[in-house]
Amino acid sequence: MKSYHIHVEGIVQGVGFRPFVYRIAHENDLRGYVKNLGDAGVEIVIEGREENIKKFLRDLREKKPPLARIEKIKKKEIPLQGFDRFYIEKSSQGGEGGDSIIPPDVAICDDCIRELFDPADKRYMYPFIVCTNCGPRFTIIEDLPYDRINTTMREFDMCDFCESEYKDPLNRRYHAEPVCCPVCGPSYRLYTKDGEEMRGDPLKKAARLIDEGYIVAIKGIGGIHLACDATNEEAVEELRRRTLRPQKPFALMARDLKTIESFAIVDEPEKEELTSYRRPILILRKKEPFPLPEKLAPGLHTIGVMLPYAGTHYILFHWSKSPVYVMTSANYPSLPMVKDNERAFKELKDLADYFLLHNRKILNRTDDSVARFVNGKRAVIRRSRGFVPLPVEIPFHYNGLALGAELMNAFCIAKNGRVYPSQYIGNTGKIEVLNFMREAINHFKKILRLKKLDLIIADLHPTYNTTKLGMELAEESHTEFLQVQHHYAHVASIMAEHRLDEIIGIALDGVGYGTDGNVWGGEVIYLSYEDVERIAHIDYYPLPGGDLASYYPLRALMGILSNIYRIDEVQEIIKRHCPKAIESLKYKDVEFNVILNQLTRGINVSYASSTGRVLDAFSVLLNVAYRRTYEGEPAMKLESLALKGKNDLKFEIPVEGETLKVEELFNQTLESRPNPADIAYSVHLALGRAFGEIALEKAEEFGARAIGISGGVAYNELIVKTIRKMVETRGLKFYSTYEVPRGDNGINVGQAFLGGLYLEGYLSREDLIL
Repeated sequence: MKSYHIHVEGIVQGVGFRPFVYRIAHENDLRGYVKNLGDAGVEIVIEGREENIKKFLRDLREKKPPLARIEKIKKKEIPLQGFDRFYIEKSSQGGEGGDSIIPPDVAICDDCIRELFDPADKRYMYPFIVCTNCGPRFTIIEDLPYDRINTTMREFDMCDFCESEYKDPLNRRYHAEPVCCPVCGPSYRLYTKDGEEMRGDPLKKAARLIDEGYIVAIKGIGGIHLACDATNEEAVEELRRRTLRPQKPFALMARDLKTIESFAIVDEPEKEELTSYRRPILILRKKEPFPLPEKLAPGLHTIGVMLPYAGTHYILFHWSKSPVYVMTSANYPSLPMVKDNERAFKELKDLADYFLLHNRKILNRTDDSVARFVNGKRAVIRRSRGFVPLPVEIPFHYNGLALGAELMNAFCIAKNGRVYPSQYIGNTGKIEVLNFMREAINHFKKILRLKKLDLIIADLHPTYNTTKLGMELAEESHTEFLQVQHHYAHVASIMAEHRLDEIIGIALDGVGYGTDGNVWGGEVIYLSYEDVERIAHIDYYPLPGGDLASYYPLRALMGILSNIYRIDEVQEIIKRHCPKAIESLKYKDVEFNVILNQLTRGINVSYASSTGRVLDAFSVLLNVAYRRTYEGEPAMKLESLALKGKNDLKFEIPVEGETLKVEELFNQTLESRPNPADIAYSVHLALGRAFGEIALEKAEEFGARAIGISGGVAYNELIVKTIRKMVETRGLKFYSTYEVPRGDNGINVGQAFLGGLYLEGYLSREDLIL
């Protein structure tokens, strides 16, 4: 007979781990107990024959619940305790040093779906049906350990039936903290926009209203959505008008996979992602001809779609004639998604016709995650529901806070060799979003038992609200504050995810504050534990009006053209090739002439190496897009045009020293006469070839074997595919990120990695900002 103390760390709370341990202990004729230690994991004390204990430990790893993830198992032999049975001990709070991981919100499982539509089941058509394998987690948790008393479900006292299942170790709902039924759980109500409750089955009635062309605000797991019938062009157009989103693509929710396949191309990896427990919005290629209204995603070859992930959605589609809904976040542009009932009536009264609301509190606002497959690999665009708060491991052990970027913001907490990225926060240029960020930071520090920070890290940009917040928090807590350059952090995120020692990183995006005060965005960077160096970049070009160029890409086009043409020639080129761009300016010809004057006299002109602005400029020259009404719009529409191209025109970007002369691309375009799709296609290939070639040259110079790409342009299929093929053909390793977002939503992970390099003395403060 032997006795062992076993400590398990990982995703072991809220996933049915203790009843699983209970079952395999009984199957192996063992005695002792299993106990939840809160943030410190799970404790097991086991007694019995040694061969049975060996089998128990094997089962522990091989038969664990589908949502569980074991990070560490520590085993120590102890004296026999003399247990007469195996039981589940009451949870304890744990301590600050623990590493238990909170599971993310999980899509409804197949077992619960079967029960949901079984008329004989007690939870028949009950939208809040859950078990230990599915349901809300992060959105309802207030503290650890993950017990009902520490969630927003504590407001609902379990009935005898639910309690009997909750306390039965052999039941699928044993310690499923959100467990409930129609007798004791949350419920939906349907209201008019004036707050008057409507009679009848609220979900059935809401489905009928959507079918009739109305817009309904639906409270779900992480917040409130605005829903309408995606097949109804008038309803879609009305939703655009109300939400002030004239062009931004709407996310869809389809009844099932067969419905998605009727309007989008879905390959096997995409099917797996769509049906995974994460259920993200997945960006798919439209089928041609596209059978749904073009206004759902105007000018794009893609459409964002997700499958139902809660009982609510399945019930709505059960009653609805429409097979696909628009399901977009309930908010005005750049503001946080609304999550509370009271605020819904105040803030959404001009957006929704009806309100389908439940009475369970959403503690942690969590948007839907967004991803797409680029060159056959998943690329996360917005990391939120289904992912958060799962961590990313890094090789540095310190307590830190990395505040991310200004747009597409998420922060992360570093603790004990892991970084925990937050849910999607948004545009922190808005005070409402910044307040949400403060609340989320405090919540993460609470659930991770983080009382003292070693370092706070922020972007180098001096006017970012995140930078100012970092300074403020550092002063309040007497914590060291570190700023790191934007594109260094992009490259560092690749090193963090793949545990690399060095890399030649290609960082391509729209805007990042450079160490020289210019706007960067087309960079090749060498990063290792001992050095960070900008080794190549797009040659600087003027940006008249600075940030205005990101909204009016004509400004970027005129700035780039002014590098190789006289101002009068620039004027003539614009009037000949894209005269409608002038009409898109707020003050039309008057503003056009002001821009020409700015370039002539060098007034209010910044300088950029941005790849994003280059792509934006081509979108104007080829008459694809003249305004940016949402982040990345001109470049995204240019990519859609490029994918229709067939002929590679063999455009080339000359390299002089360490600079790529992208203006020559425009010169070559103006001298050619093919169709716009072939030009767009060739421009993308030329950019990919130029960055791939210079990265390969630098890899040979530095003796590096890894080349990676990050930044917003790393979602571009043509550019990534071109670079990857070049790198792998030369026998080097190609990397990007597949868990961490490639754009600014993932920059926090790179910041935390650089913070670790700084604290351990590999890189100095000057290395990261000079």
